[in-house]
Amino acid sequence: MNWALGEEFETPEGVVRWRALGSGDPVVLVHGTPYSSLLWRDIAPALARTRRVFVFDHLGFGQSDQREGQDLSLAAHARNFAGLLDHWELSRPSVVAHDIGGAVALRTLLLEERSYRDLTLFDAVSGGEWERGLFQLILEHSDALAQLPDYAHEALVASHMRHATHIGLRPEVLDAFLAPWRGPEGQAAFYRQYRQIRQSDTAAYEHLLGGMSLPVRLIWGREDRILPPEYASWLHARIPRAELHWVEGAGHLLQEDAPGQLSAFLTAGFPSASARPVME
Repeated sequence: MNWALGEEFETPEGVVRWRALGSGDPVVLVHGTPYSSLLWRDIAPALARTRRVFVFDHLGFGQSDQREGQDLSLAAHARNFAGLLDHWELSRPSVVAHDIGGAVALRTLLLEERSYRDLTLFDAVSGGEWERGLFQLILEHSDALAQLPDYAHEALVASHMRHATHIGLRPEVLDAFLAPWRGPEGQAAFYRQYRQIRQSDTAAYEHLLGGMSLPVRLIWGREDRILPPEYASWLHARIPRAELHWVEGAGHLLQEDAPGQLSAFLTAGFPSASARPVME
């Protein structure tokens, strides 16, 4: 797939690659694991009709640098994101974040003290007891999993990616998502980033969620099996005046299962009312 990030941002741990599309008020799209900004290939151009859209690959992911010794914790990703916002000279962009991108965006807002115009989180790691499933397995058995034969490693990653979607991934899309994790270097990078993602990095800001005053929108796939709907309810209960919208017939990857509905949400403005609507 033709999805190139032509710009570079230097960090002490390596190069983060990024690109910008369109013009207008800025919006930044933050991906999660084990994916990359390729997830935004349909969403970013749609938003770029009226907005200046920024996309990037987290360090250790996609087209950004992968190497031994990198700090790929959520805290490190948040520092890198804060640095990117400064590099782009964005003081109050809209931010849209998915999966661990949600935790990165929240840490950047609450602990790195950057400001957003508004925040959209969908099917996002945010807080609570989310260290489960594949996360927990890799934390407990990372050394053994890193030694899997290449065919077994690829089967594990492909199965996890298929599990994240309710309607399935086209073969060429799955192949593109798998590409950064193939080969000895890719396999090492996959387990390197997973074993550094810890619940303690979200617990650090949970007590601050109730003080958020910016407009916040939560969107969740009703069929999400990675972060089931109770995680949306947990987050909605803690952020004052946050919207919560459900997407029926969609799983964890709204970009793949419901790109049209997701684009419609992201192009819609935030309501000015003080109510906390829940859209059923």
